Amino acid sequence: MPIKVNLAVVLAQRGVRSKELAQAIGITEANLSLLKQGKVKGMRFETLAAICAQLQCQPGDILSYEDEPVAGE
Repeated sequence: MPIKVNLAVVLAQRGVRSKELAQAIGITEANLSLLKQGKVKGMRFETLAAICAQLQCQPGDILSYEDEPVAGE
């Protein structure tokens, strides 16, 4: 998938633990872990907004688009 989740990097930069963030935004640590690993197929904008508010960042700090090469090129 061309969308990459950089949440672990932002957490490390801010010195915030996953457990603290999960509690602050009201999701389980397991769901946050799946999100950090990029193993989710989607995320609610409400959750993204809560993460950004808590970490004082922009959605683009957490998510990035990396173009995948097209087969045959």
